[in-house]
Amino acid sequence: MDVLLQQIINGLVLGSMYALVALGYTMVYGIIGLINFAHGDVLMVGALTSWTIIVQAREAMPGAPGWAVLILAALISMVVCAVLNYSIEKLAYKPLRNSPRLAPLITAIGMSILLQTLAMIIWKPNPKSYPTLLPSEPFNLGGAVISPTQVVILATTAIVLSLLMYMVNKTSLGRAMRATAENPRVAGLMGIRPDVVISATFIIGAMLAAIAGIMWASNYGTVQHSMGFMPGLKAFVAAVFGGIGNLAGAVVGGISLGLIESLGAGYLGPLTGGFLGSQYSDIFAFIVLAIVLTLRPSGLLGERVADRA
Repeated sequence: MDVLLQQIINGLVLGSMYALVALGYTMVYGIIGLINFAHGDVLMVGALTSWTIIVQAREAMPGAPGWAVLILAALISMVVCAVLNYSIEKLAYKPLRNSPRLAPLITAIGMSILLQTLAMIIWKPNPKSYPTLLPSEPFNLGGAVISPTQVVILATTAIVLSLLMYMVNKTSLGRAMRATAENPRVAGLMGIRPDVVISATFIIGAMLAAIAGIMWASNYGTVQHSMGFMPGLKAFVAAVFGGIGNLAGAVVGGISLGLIESLGAGYLGPLTGGFLGSQYSDIFAFIVLAIVLTLRPSGLLGERVADRA
């Protein structure tokens, strides 16, 4: 029972990070129908930027509280990622907005490779240890343990998701986003500026990715230029699993995928007699993707084609 509870905690933490990144995918896809495969690399830029800020801040202010340094790094990383994603949308995606869908898809893959290469040049290819800024003494929870970092990850995710849902459902920007997703031309006739809404969507998605990148680095204790590929790919799977274009679906898909992966990693070895260990946990994301695309291509909370007819 202790092992099960521990894996559930680990799965919720992992799923929280997937959910934040998946929201960026699903927001952009819901409005302009683009799969932004560079989104995972925005997460990487956020993590590496925060690492730089933390290292510099600790040298300049050695007595500063860890939480204050972490908040400072998070704010600067969010700004950097917002500017980056805004620039990517304007320079790489906007000129191709009316092109065949294959063109922006290839461009997104190219942007992913470009960001990884630039990050490798700026921060060098070797992995870097991410500083521990929060207390390391874990809490005991029914026989399982949860670290203060994991508590902060879960709490931050809950707060961010609540604010995002409020923004989308209760504010004028959220209404503009929903209207643009429904029909950009009609939204424009109603006084909404689709270009502004699309840019805002990319900025919000980038800020979520920056937060997720800091969470990922804090949880695993290392950063490098290639760290965004696998979280980005799995977050895309989570978005498809939940129903890409559906915000609630992205959250459900991210949490579900995190739990599936964590429970699979914990029990895969015993179930296969040691043949497959926890190092094979990545296969669960792609098994889930294959099953969803086969049985329900629209995802768990996505709209069926028959429902739209």
